[in-house]
Amino acid sequence: MALRRTTSFLALWCSFSSVVSTQSCTKNSSSEGDAISVKWIGNTPTLNSGTTFGLPWPRGKYPANRTTFTGRGGNNEDEVALQSWIIASWPDGSIKWTAHAIGGSETVYEKYSVTPSHSSGSKMVKNSNSSSASSLTVSDSEDEITIDTGKVTAVFPKTGNVLVSSIKTSSGKVVGQNGRLILQSQSGVEEDAGNATETSIDKFAFESSIDNTTIEYDKDSLVRALVTVRGKHHATSGAHADWLPFILRFYLYADSDAIRVIHTLVFDGKADQDFVTGIGIRFEVPLGGEELYNRHTRLTGPDGGLLSEAVQGITGLRRDPGEEVRTAQFNGEKTPDVATWDTRVSSRLKWIPPWNDYRLTQLSPDGFTLKKRTKAGQSWVKIPGGTQSGGLAYLGGATQGGLAVALRDFWKRYPTSLDISNAASDVGQVTLWLYSPSAEPMDLRPFHDGLGEDTYAEQLDALEITYEDYEGGYDTPYGIARTNEIFIFPFDKTPSADTLTALTGYANEPPVLAAEPEYIQQTKAVGSYWAPIPDNSTQAAQTIESHLDFLIKYYQGQISQRRWYGFWDHGDIMHTYDGDRHTWRYDIGGYAWDNSELSPNLFFWNYFLRTGRADVYRFAEAHARHTGEVDVYHIGPYKGFGTRHGVQHWGDSSKQIRVSTPIYRQVFYYLSGGDERVGELLHELMDADKTFLTVDPRRKVRQDNGTYVINPTALDLDLGLDWSGLAATWLIEWERRGLRWEEARAKLNATMHSISNLKNGFVTGLGLYNLYTGTIAPPETDPQNLGSVTVSHLSASFGLPEIISQLADYLGDDLPAAFESVWLDYCYYYGASAKEQAARYGVSFGSLSLKQGHSRLTAYAAKKLDNSTLAARAWNEFLNTDGFSPNFPWTSEVVNGSQVLVPVDEAAWVSTNDAALYGLAAIENLAQIAYALT
Repeated sequence: MALRRTTSFLALWCSFSSVVSTQSCTKNSSSEGDAISVKWIGNTPTLNSGTTFGLPWPRGKYPANRTTFTGRGGNNEDEVALQSWIIASWPDGSIKWTAHAIGGSETVYEKYSVTPSHSSGSKMVKNSNSSSASSLTVSDSEDEITIDTGKVTAVFPKTGNVLVSSIKTSSGKVVGQNGRLILQSQSGVEEDAGNATETSIDKFAFESSIDNTTIEYDKDSLVRALVTVRGKHHATSGAHADWLPFILRFYLYADSDAIRVIHTLVFDGKADQDFVTGIGIRFEVPLGGEELYNRHTRLTGPDGGLLSEAVQGITGLRRDPGEEVRTAQFNGEKTPDVATWDTRVSSRLKWIPPWNDYRLTQLSPDGFTLKKRTKAGQSWVKIPGGTQSGGLAYLGGATQGGLAVALRDFWKRYPTSLDISNAASDVGQVTLWLYSPSAEPMDLRPFHDGLGEDTYAEQLDALEITYEDYEGGYDTPYGIARTNEIFIFPFDKTPSADTLTALTGYANEPPVLAAEPEYIQQTKAVGSYWAPIPDNSTQAAQTIESHLDFLIKYYQGQISQRRWYGFWDHGDIMHTYDGDRHTWRYDIGGYAWDNSELSPNLFFWNYFLRTGRADVYRFAEAHARHTGEVDVYHIGPYKGFGTRHGVQHWGDSSKQIRVSTPIYRQVFYYLSGGDERVGELLHELMDADKTFLTVDPRRKVRQDNGTYVINPTALDLDLGLDWSGLAATWLIEWERRGLRWEEARAKLNATMHSISNLKNGFVTGLGLYNLYTGTIAPPETDPQNLGSVTVSHLSASFGLPEIISQLADYLGDDLPAAFESVWLDYCYYYGASAKEQAARYGVSFGSLSLKQGHSRLTAYAAKKLDNSTLAARAWNEFLNTDGFSPNFPWTSEVVNGSQVLVPVDEAAWVSTNDAALYGLAAIENLAQIAYALT
């Protein structure tokens, strides 16, 4: 089925009614808006194989049904073909975010510009300067989809086990074929050596089985085409049900000779029965007719290094074929006619063994091994290895062409492998292993047996010592996911070493375009609680800026030094440090992997927004990819919830929406131009409120545990931890105009009014949520709504202030006044004196912590109320309460020798909880009340 991204439906956006009143779409006569510049994040790349980026727009300025976009490169001199579509709208129907795609090009400009224009006509949102003679063509038949970019043609079957049946260059050479997924698993693992009770282990092999294949493109603006293939892995050896659902997205751009692939797997196996031993994608490479000495293999090492070999080597022999011959072979060029060689070599070619198979294996982030063999059944010959492979493999010939495949972050996602096989036959193979068969089986079982924690009382007691919230049955990986990024590069002939080195760099850091921080902030399209760093900062502000920079660089360094890498781990950071052992508490209950605790995600993304730094973008992107996939359930009973911090990303029994909240991935989604996998993650949370029917987050602390029955019309809802995640889900679904946007808008509106109607608003702490209507009633302890007080230090620590600020920006004057009032009350009184709290609510809030992080709430109220006294209080809370003190060392020291396994930089006073809240509070306070900092 063809899903063409046409824009006629977007013209309807302005006519949608709203539960909260909205202004009508802006009506303007024909005019052109300001050109908005986008620049490459970091250095201008040397290659452009096509990319997609997002742009924000201010509320009410550009109506969806009468806006076109023009793209230009350089200093607005050269026209650039542009494909444009809307990915978010303001309530009045005007454009909030757009996605734009540009095709591949020989010229790479330092900057590009996008110019919106609108007229009184009824034009649909699109590109106004797309060429009718686009190099990109799409053919969608009943059996297959064919896409020709002008430089490469790829064919995608709609059924069967082959995902890409052929990849052809512009000259007509088929250089890749029969691309499919492969999987290996086994039913158990070998335990300790000498265990005589070991049972037999069954082994299985699988390959991809397609459920459906779809195509998305804009027939009026052919710059980009997206093919999405969904399916499962089907057993080809051994009796096993189909499993491990996959989603592969193939991105092809006009005038591009690269194919970008986003590869997603969801784990739906049993941790104690399904042990993955290999996850791969394999392509065949036709080699028939190519002489063995003109066939080439390439495998990348670290720092641009490359293993360059021929299948049948003619260098280093006892007899010399000639310098011209040797040089041509090493460079990957066609050798001179064999008749011109020294006959002492040409007459003895049959005695030179061809190397049929090559294997590069990265089993750790510190090193890879290499080996090759002449054929199966013969010994492998070791090749000197290295540290961190770039993750690209090439197989091909000087005349027939070939195929390169690369995995982004190859060594960071260890254990990984690259296999080149059957290179001496007519059809060779390149296999990219996302999980290497050379590694130990993937073991997702719990790391302990429960330790006798059979009752809630025992589990809560154990929580007091290891900080792990354990409960049997909850420590399951069923439903978690992992997404990888792959690139496919076809060639008419073996490319130069420099070309492959450049492509390796391209695959590991794909070029990204983004608008300047100043422009993004002016639109208020992704929060107004951050601001670019001003040129005239005070000394006090500069000191805070230096602290923020230290924290970012410290965590980047810790990732490298502590080897926070691996198939499931890459992208996450640790929670708490152990100063005695000089290591992060990787093995202690709730102190290990952080799993988004207290919103470091928001710190990282807001820091990027205000600085535009490339290193921060890459850091935050990896974090977003991990936390949205591995730490969250996508199928099964916990779908829509995430898992609290722990030794294993899925091990803790606390499953909550505070971890899965989509605000953590919102910035990445919009800046990327609506990354389709992330969009899928955002939308799937629309059913997260139903998971409260399965998981009662308060089950261990209830006084009525013996009698409590989950009621869909009266679900216990934390007005901070739970509502913030639901509100973010509903707001993003609404602004994206997702399939359920009207439901999202209705529930968001209903809950806002319900919270306003609670006598104590957010201070109430808990309410009874009706899954069907979206209303929230007073808690069971206060059925008459006389005024309950339940305030937690965690309620506002998972994106609550940020999503409410975004709601205020989104709704403008239509934000319910009573809702804003109860929120400002919460912001004011959290940090107020016990006397003030008691005077307002009848009782004080008790002993509260995280006041440094909560200073951003005080700052928000100070700005909204224009209260300089409150602003001064906010800075006092930030500088002089808990968290990080200005008097801390704000530096790290080297620890080496026998105190540690390897030398490390240590700042034992840093915890991720404090770092996240310090970062958020610093950024938001500087944006809102910088004038009051002395």
